[in-house]
Amino acid sequence: MPDDGVALGFDYGKRRVGIAVGSHVTGSARPLTTLEHRAGMPDWAALDALMAEWQPTALVVGLPLNAAGETQKMTNRARNFSEEIWGRYRVTVHTVDERYTTIEAGERLRTARATGSRGKRIAKGDIDAMAAQTILESWLTGQLDSAPAGDHR
Repeated sequence: MPDDGVALGFDYGKRRVGIAVGSHVTGSARPLTTLEHRAGMPDWAALDALMAEWQPTALVVGLPLNAAGETQKMTNRARNFSEEIWGRYRVTVHTVDERYTTIEAGERLRTARATGSRGKRIAKGDIDAMAAQTILESWLTGQLDSAPAGDHR
């Protein structure tokens, strides 16, 4: 990914897709939105608009594996989604292990609420977008960790 590239991260689920945006320069990400599926399919019109707005140079999709790291039904659905977005947008798609990201996302949101930096109740969509942030951060950290010596991203 180019040094100034923007990446979008996705937490793909049965009912909705959590989406985060991040920067390769900073190695950080933030929750962006959650899109509800329409007739059992991703909201392609909304995804088209996000792709046009952010013009990402990479897409990162979380792969839901079981605790032992094995595939499950949702793993295949997430892989299919990653293939669909690659075919639709022709932007490089990376997949990362998303085990425990939903748990971590919930903990982050509860902590933010307990410290007063978040005042409203936590909705499922909030957790999905935060899980997408966690997925994207994991990938961005891996990219920074694998940078060649002397490369100061």
